[in-house]
Amino acid sequence: MKDLAAELKRLQDEHLYRQRRIIDGPQGVHLSVGGRQLLSFCSNDYLGLANHPEVVKAMQAGAARWGVGSGASHLVNGHSSAHHALEEELAAFTGRPRALLFSTGYMANMGVIAALCGRGDYVFEDRINHASLLDGGLLSQAQMQRYRHSDAIALNQKLAKHDNGEKLVVTDGVFSMDGDIAPLPTLSQTAKQHDAWLMVDDAHGFGVLGKNGGGCVEHFGLNIEEVPILIGTLGKAFGTFGAFVAGPEELIEYLIQKARPYIYTTALPPAVAEASSTSLKLLQTEIWRREKLQALIKQFRSGATELGLELMTSETPIQPLLIGDNHKAMAISEKLLKQGILISAIRPPTVPDGTARLRVTFSAEHSEDDVKRLLSTLEQIT
Repeated sequence: MKDLAAELKRLQDEHLYRQRRIIDGPQGVHLSVGGRQLLSFCSNDYLGLANHPEVVKAMQAGAARWGVGSGASHLVNGHSSAHHALEEELAAFTGRPRALLFSTGYMANMGVIAALCGRGDYVFEDRINHASLLDGGLLSQAQMQRYRHSDAIALNQKLAKHDNGEKLVVTDGVFSMDGDIAPLPTLSQTAKQHDAWLMVDDAHGFGVLGKNGGGCVEHFGLNIEEVPILIGTLGKAFGTFGAFVAGPEELIEYLIQKARPYIYTTALPPAVAEASSTSLKLLQTEIWRREKLQALIKQFRSGATELGLELMTSETPIQPLLIGDNHKAMAISEKLLKQGILISAIRPPTVPDGTARLRVTFSAEHSEDDVKRLLSTLEQIT
């Protein structure tokens, strides 16, 4: 049997041990943690909708109408008109014929990849794709090829070596630990040249990028022919929970028949669908949230550069400060915590060895003074 105690000690010794914090109130830029009020820069609630009064009201009204649970999977008796309406709204939002709700983004990614590919097929993935995308490739039992990060030339070379079987190119839209945006136009062209599907997980792009919050595809002006399989999550900029796949009619119908995480999982509570519908309206109409985010990002990057801090290339709310050493990253995170600022230290295996970092994330709920406080504190402790 595996010596679990020894393995846990090893993680502690290598500064890779992970711990949970207990939050005492709703999500926001100001959190109550263990009786302390902290200024948080580590949430994915980019637009500040997780505790928006209208979203909360929609959730409460949804629970009053539908109850708490959905009762079963979508294919048994768990698919309500609230789910169906949200799917239609998401399809229209993404400019695609249909959308399909999943209970989590992890399930959506695993379900789509495993449904489309199997033994004898090939899945091509960016080297730093999210774990759910990599696990989807492994689950499919297709041959998985990983290409250099955001390198369409490397992808082309790998695609050229395989002429038989289905070919699926998979990438994050915005990379969750680096904050950079995948070069979707060149990836799309490369996939087309080799008759391969292109699947984009835009979990961190939806709501944040594009004039209307349409994410990476709107940012680059791409259509369904260029990005046929589009994944989005509802637990980040939407501020709720769940995920969706948007694409052609035949794709969605095929996933309903074949995607095991969809078929065999209880549907989202209808109240969550009602809340997500409200979030979708807000992220399209309250454009100021994206504009404010961009202003905060520019303020932070300018100030961090003046301080000589090593930033990674990113124009998104994910602004990693590269530290390198695991122990040093943890130490800076702890010093920030003592000053009332919450920022997680991200270490291997989430990121490659030697690239431990502070993952600073911004929300439209942050203020200019919040950013000034963060920069001032970093100047004192680094």
